[in-house]
Amino acid sequence: MHSLLPDAPPQGGLLGKVQYWFACFFAIGWTAVVCGGLFYQFGLWEYPCPLCIVQRMFMLLAAMGAAYIIRTALAYGSVTGRDYMTGWGMSLVAVVAGSFASWRQTMLHVLPGDKGYGSEVFGLHLYVWAWILFQASVVAIGIALAFARATADRSVPAAGPGPLRTVGMFALWFLGLVIAVNMVAVFFEEGFHWFLPDDPDRYRFFYDIGILG
Repeated sequence: MHSLLPDAPPQGGLLGKVQYWFACFFAIGWTAVVCGGLFYQFGLWEYPCPLCIVQRMFMLLAAMGAAYIIRTALAYGSVTGRDYMTGWGMSLVAVVAGSFASWRQTMLHVLPGDKGYGSEVFGLHLYVWAWILFQASVVAIGIALAFARATADRSVPAAGPGPLRTVGMFALWFLGLVIAVNMVAVFFEEGFHWFLPDDPDRYRFFYDIGILG
Protein backbone atom coordinates (compact mmCIF):
# COMPACT_ATOMS: atom_id res chain seq x y z
CA MET A 1 0.00 0.00 0.00
CA HIS A 2 1.40 3.37 -1.00
CA SER A 3 1.57 6.12 1.59
CA LEU A 4 -0.62 9.15 1.06
CA LEU A 5 2.21 11.35 2.31
CA PRO A 6 4.66 12.77 -0.26
CA ASP A 7 8.03 11.12 -0.42
CA ALA A 8 10.83 12.95 1.31
CA PRO A 9 13.29 14.57 -1.08
CA PRO A 10 16.55 12.68 -1.51
CA GLN A 11 19.46 13.83 0.56
CA GLY A 12 21.52 16.58 -1.06
CA GLY A 13 24.82 15.39 0.39
CA LEU A 14 27.94 17.49 0.00
CA LEU A 15 26.92 19.12 -3.29
CA GLY A 16 23.61 20.29 -1.87
CA LYS A 17 25.32 21.95 1.09
CA VAL A 18 28.01 23.48 -1.10
CA GLN A 19 25.37 24.98 -3.40
CA TYR A 20 23.52 26.44 -0.40
CA TRP A 21 26.70 27.77 1.23
CA PHE A 22 27.74 29.35 -2.04
CA ALA A 23 24.36 31.11 -2.32
CA CYS A 24 24.86 32.47 1.22
CA PHE A 25 28.41 33.56 0.42
CA PHE A 26 27.26 35.18 -2.84
CA ALA A 27 24.45 37.15 -1.19
CA ILE A 28 26.51 38.26 1.81
CA GLY A 29 29.50 39.07 -0.39
CA TRP A 30 27.68 41.39 -2.76
CA THR A 31 25.83 43.02 0.13
CA ALA A 32 29.16 43.65 1.84
CA VAL A 33 30.53 45.23 -1.35
CA VAL A 34 27.62 47.68 -1.32
CA CYS A 35 28.40 48.38 2.34
CA GLY A 36 31.92 49.28 1.25
CA GLY A 37 30.46 51.84 -1.15
CA LEU A 38 28.29 53.23 1.64
CA PHE A 39 31.40 53.55 3.83
CA TYR A 40 33.09 55.67 1.17
CA GLN A 41 29.91 57.71 0.81
CA PHE A 42 29.30 58.46 4.47
CA GLY A 43 32.69 57.74 6.06
CA LEU A 44 34.89 59.53 3.52
CA TRP A 45 32.18 61.93 2.33
CA GLU A 46 32.29 60.91 -1.32
CA TYR A 47 29.15 61.35 -3.39
CA PRO A 48 28.32 58.42 -5.70
CA CYS A 49 27.62 59.37 -9.31
CA PRO A 50 24.67 57.97 -11.31
CA LEU A 51 26.76 55.09 -12.70
CA CYS A 52 27.89 54.26 -9.16
CA ILE A 53 24.26 54.06 -8.06
CA VAL A 54 23.38 51.86 -11.03
CA GLN A 55 26.19 49.47 -10.17
CA ARG A 56 24.98 49.24 -6.58
CA MET A 57 21.50 48.42 -7.82
CA PHE A 58 22.82 45.55 -9.92
CA MET A 59 24.95 44.33 -7.01
CA LEU A 60 21.87 44.14 -4.80
CA LEU A 61 19.86 42.49 -7.56
CA ALA A 62 22.61 39.87 -7.92
CA ALA A 63 22.40 39.24 -4.17
CA MET A 64 18.62 38.96 -4.42
CA GLY A 65 18.97 36.11 -6.92
CA ALA A 66 21.02 34.12 -4.42
CA ALA A 67 18.62 35.19 -1.66
CA TYR A 68 15.77 33.59 -3.62
CA ILE A 69 17.57 30.24 -3.45
CA ILE A 70 18.30 30.70 0.26
CA ARG A 71 14.69 31.60 1.02
CA THR A 72 13.44 28.54 -0.87
CA ALA A 73 15.78 26.24 1.05
CA LEU A 74 14.74 27.78 4.38
CA ALA A 75 11.03 27.50 3.59
CA TYR A 76 10.83 24.06 1.93
CA GLY A 77 14.02 22.22 2.83
CA SER A 78 14.79 21.51 -0.83
CA VAL A 79 15.47 23.51 -3.97
CA THR A 80 14.10 22.51 -7.37
CA GLY A 81 15.84 22.97 -10.69
CA ARG A 82 13.40 25.74 -11.54
CA ASP A 83 14.30 27.54 -8.30
CA TYR A 84 18.00 27.33 -9.14
CA MET A 85 17.38 28.64 -12.64
CA THR A 86 15.23 31.50 -11.35
CA GLY A 87 17.68 32.56 -8.65
CA TRP A 88 20.92 32.20 -10.56
CA GLY A 89 19.29 33.54 -13.73
CA MET A 90 18.35 36.73 -11.88
CA SER A 91 21.90 37.01 -10.56
CA LEU A 92 23.41 36.37 -13.99
CA VAL A 93 21.36 39.13 -15.63
CA ALA A 94 22.36 41.49 -12.80
CA VAL A 95 26.11 40.82 -12.98
CA VAL A 96 26.18 41.07 -16.78
CA ALA A 97 24.35 44.40 -16.69
CA GLY A 98 26.47 45.60 -13.78
CA SER A 99 29.59 44.59 -15.66
CA PHE A 100 28.55 46.81 -18.56
CA ALA A 101 27.83 49.74 -16.22
CA SER A 102 31.22 49.45 -14.50
CA TRP A 103 32.98 49.01 -17.86
CA ARG A 104 31.24 52.15 -19.11
CA GLN A 105 32.46 54.15 -16.11
CA THR A 106 35.97 52.76 -16.51
CA MET A 107 36.06 53.81 -20.17
CA LEU A 108 35.03 57.35 -19.23
CA HIS A 109 38.28 57.71 -17.27
CA VAL A 110 40.65 55.58 -19.34
CA LEU A 111 42.50 58.40 -21.12
CA PRO A 112 46.01 59.28 -19.88
CA GLY A 113 45.98 62.06 -17.29
CA ASP A 114 42.42 61.34 -16.13
CA LYS A 115 42.52 60.87 -12.36
CA GLY A 116 39.24 58.99 -12.32
CA TYR A 117 36.27 59.41 -10.02
CA GLY A 118 36.51 58.85 -6.28
CA SER A 119 39.12 57.14 -4.15
CA GLU A 120 41.30 54.17 -5.03
CA VAL A 121 41.60 50.82 -3.29
CA PHE A 122 44.93 49.04 -3.84
CA GLY A 123 45.59 51.28 -6.82
CA LEU A 124 42.25 50.75 -8.56
CA HIS A 125 39.07 52.80 -8.43
CA LEU A 126 35.92 51.26 -7.03
CA TYR A 127 34.26 50.92 -10.43
CA VAL A 128 37.26 48.98 -11.75
CA TRP A 129 37.01 46.60 -8.79
CA ALA A 130 33.28 46.35 -9.48
CA TRP A 131 33.99 45.30 -13.07
CA ILE A 132 36.44 42.63 -11.88
CA LEU A 133 33.94 41.27 -9.35
CA PHE A 134 31.09 41.28 -11.85
CA GLN A 135 33.22 39.33 -14.33
CA ALA A 136 34.28 36.83 -11.67
CA SER A 137 30.63 36.38 -10.68
CA VAL A 138 29.68 35.45 -14.24
CA VAL A 139 32.15 32.56 -14.06
CA ALA A 140 31.03 31.58 -10.55
CA ILE A 141 27.35 31.53 -11.52
CA GLY A 142 28.16 29.42 -14.57
CA ILE A 143 29.85 26.84 -12.34
CA ALA A 144 26.90 26.90 -9.91
CA LEU A 145 24.45 26.33 -12.76
CA ALA A 146 26.57 23.45 -14.07
CA PHE A 147 26.07 21.62 -10.77
CA ALA A 148 22.47 22.76 -10.23
CA ARG A 149 20.97 19.71 -11.94
CA ALA A 150 22.92 17.35 -9.69
CA THR A 151 21.61 19.08 -6.56
CA ALA A 152 18.06 19.96 -7.67
CA ASP A 153 15.10 18.52 -5.72
CA ARG A 154 17.41 17.34 -2.96
CA SER A 155 17.07 18.20 0.68
CA VAL A 156 19.06 21.05 2.19
CA PRO A 157 19.08 20.84 6.01
CA ALA A 158 18.39 24.54 6.45
CA ALA A 159 14.71 24.44 7.43
CA GLY A 160 15.49 23.41 11.01
CA PRO A 161 17.74 24.95 13.68
CA GLY A 162 21.44 24.94 12.91
CA PRO A 163 24.25 26.95 11.32
CA LEU A 164 22.78 26.66 7.82
CA ARG A 165 19.57 28.32 8.89
CA THR A 166 21.39 30.92 11.02
CA VAL A 167 23.68 32.00 8.19
CA GLY A 168 20.82 31.96 5.69
CA MET A 169 18.63 34.15 7.88
CA PHE A 170 21.55 36.52 8.44
CA ALA A 171 22.09 36.79 4.68
CA LEU A 172 18.43 37.68 4.09
CA TRP A 173 18.20 40.24 6.89
CA PHE A 174 21.58 41.75 6.02
CA LEU A 175 20.51 42.17 2.41
CA GLY A 176 17.15 43.68 3.35
CA LEU A 177 18.77 46.19 5.71
CA VAL A 178 21.35 47.33 3.16
CA ILE A 179 18.68 47.68 0.46
CA ALA A 180 16.72 49.98 2.79
CA VAL A 181 19.81 52.02 3.71
CA ASN A 182 20.81 52.36 0.07
CA MET A 183 17.33 53.55 -0.92
CA VAL A 184 17.44 56.26 1.77
CA ALA A 185 20.97 57.27 0.75
CA VAL A 186 19.95 57.65 -2.90
CA PHE A 187 16.86 59.64 -1.95
CA PHE A 188 18.91 62.01 0.21
CA GLU A 189 21.38 62.57 -2.60
CA GLU A 190 18.83 62.99 -5.40
CA GLY A 191 16.11 64.78 -3.46
CA PHE A 192 12.91 65.69 -5.29
CA HIS A 193 14.52 65.57 -8.72
CA TRP A 194 14.22 63.20 -11.66
CA PHE A 195 17.95 63.04 -12.36
CA LEU A 196 21.17 62.93 -10.38
CA PRO A 197 24.01 65.20 -11.58
CA ASP A 198 26.96 63.50 -13.25
CA ASP A 199 29.26 64.94 -10.57
CA PRO A 200 27.11 65.34 -7.42
CA ASP A 201 28.45 67.53 -4.64
CA ARG A 202 25.65 67.64 -2.09
CA TYR A 203 22.65 65.84 -0.59
CA ARG A 204 19.98 67.75 -2.48
CA PHE A 205 17.11 66.53 -0.29
CA PHE A 206 18.26 68.73 2.58
CA TYR A 207 18.53 71.73 0.25
CA ASP A 208 15.09 71.00 -1.21
CA ILE A 209 13.42 71.15 2.19
CA GLY A 210 15.40 74.21 3.28
CA ILE A 211 17.57 72.66 6.01
CA LEU A 212 20.74 73.58 4.11
CA GLY A 213 21.43 76.31 1.61
